[in-house]
Amino acid sequence: MNKHSSSTSTPFWRDKRVIPILLQVIFAVIVVVAGVFFFSNALAGMRQIGMVFGFDFLGKMAAFDIGDKVIDFSSKDTYGKAFIVGILNTIKVAFIGIILATILGFIVGVSRLSTNWLVRTVAAAYVEIFRNTPLLVQIFIWFYAVFLSFPVIEKSLDVFGLFYFSNRGAVIPWLGLTPSSFIWLIAFLIGIILSFVVWKIRIKRQVETGQRKYPFFWASSSIVSLLIIAWFVTLESPLLLSIPEIAGRGYLGGYTIGPGFGALLVALVMYTASFIAEIVRGGILAVPKGQVEAAKALGLKSPTILRLVVLPQAIRIIIPPLTSQYLNLIKNSSLAAAVAYQELVGVGITILSQTGRSIEVISIVILVYLSMSLFTSLLMNIFNKYSQLVER
Repeated sequence: MNKHSSSTSTPFWRDKRVIPILLQVIFAVIVVVAGVFFFSNALAGMRQIGMVFGFDFLGKMAAFDIGDKVIDFSSKDTYGKAFIVGILNTIKVAFIGIILATILGFIVGVSRLSTNWLVRTVAAAYVEIFRNTPLLVQIFIWFYAVFLSFPVIEKSLDVFGLFYFSNRGAVIPWLGLTPSSFIWLIAFLIGIILSFVVWKIRIKRQVETGQRKYPFFWASSSIVSLLIIAWFVTLESPLLLSIPEIAGRGYLGGYTIGPGFGALLVALVMYTASFIAEIVRGGILAVPKGQVEAAKALGLKSPTILRLVVLPQAIRIIIPPLTSQYLNLIKNSSLAAAVAYQELVGVGITILSQTGRSIEVISIVILVYLSMSLFTSLLMNIFNKYSQLVER
C-alpha cells in the first residue's frame, strides 16, 4: 500500500515547480496574441485609408530644417538623417544633464546634513521647491521668464567679454579641434592605459613591501609624459579656444546655447538634482553611526570622514535609486517639444505630421528610448556590481 502511494506522481497542473512557469507562459501567449490582434487591426485600418506599413519613407527628403543640431543637416537630407539628428540631440541633453544633475544633487544632498543652519535650510528649500513643482512648468518658466526675457542681441548682457546673453540664447567660449587633435587623443588614451598599469604595479609593490610607493604620482606622471611627447610631435595644442564676439545681428565664435536647449537643460538638472539630493541624504543617513564615531575617535576631520568613510559605504545604497533618476531624466527630455527644441520626439512629431506614418514613427521613438534606458541600466548595474562588497 505504501509502495503504491510513493510511486504515484503529482499531476503537472498541481506541481508547485511547474505552475509558476505555466502561468508565465500563458501570460506571455496572451500578450503576444493581443499585440498581434491590435497590430493587425491597425494595418487593416491603414489599408482602408490607402496607406501601407513600411519604413521606405526614411529615404525620402525631409523638407524641413533643424535649428539646434550636433551634425550637419539641411532640408534636402532624408527623414532617416533627421531621426539621427533628433537622437543625437536627445543624447546630448541627457548626457550633459546627468553629469550636472549628479554634481548638483550630491552637493545639495550633503548640504542637507550640514551643521550650518543657513546651508541646511537653503538646501532644504531648494529640494522642496523644485521637487514639488511640475517639470513642464519649470521648463516654461526657464524658457519664457528667463531665456526669452534677455535683451535683443544688439544689447546683449556682456560678462567679462567672454559670455553673452540675449533672447537668442547664451554664448560661451568653446574649444575647437586642431589638425593634431587626433594624435593628442591617441596619446591621452595610451596614457590612461599606461597609468592604470603603473598604478596597479605600484600598489602591488606597496602591499608586498609595506613601503610607500606613491602610486598616484607615478600614474599621473605616465599621462603627463605621453602628453609632453605629443607636444613635441605636433608642436601645437590639441584644442583651440574660441572666444565669442558680436558680429552684426549674430555671434561669431564660441558656442551658442539656444533658448530651447538651455531652458530644457536647466529645468532637467534642477528638477532631477532635487531627487538625487534626497537619495544622497538617505544613503548617508543609512551608514551606521558607529562608523562615523569610530572615525572621529581616530582623529579624522569631518571632510575626511565624509570622503573616506561615509560616501564609500553610502554609494552602495545610492546607486540603485540613482539609476531610476537617470532613466527619468532621459525620458523627461521628451518634454523638449514644448519649447521647440527638436530632440527625438520633436523630430518624430514633425515627420509624423508630414508623412502620416504614425505606427512607424512611434515604433522608432519607443525603440530608441528603450535602447537608451537599457544601455544606461547596464552601465549602472556594472558600476553597482563593481562597488558591492565581496563576501567570502
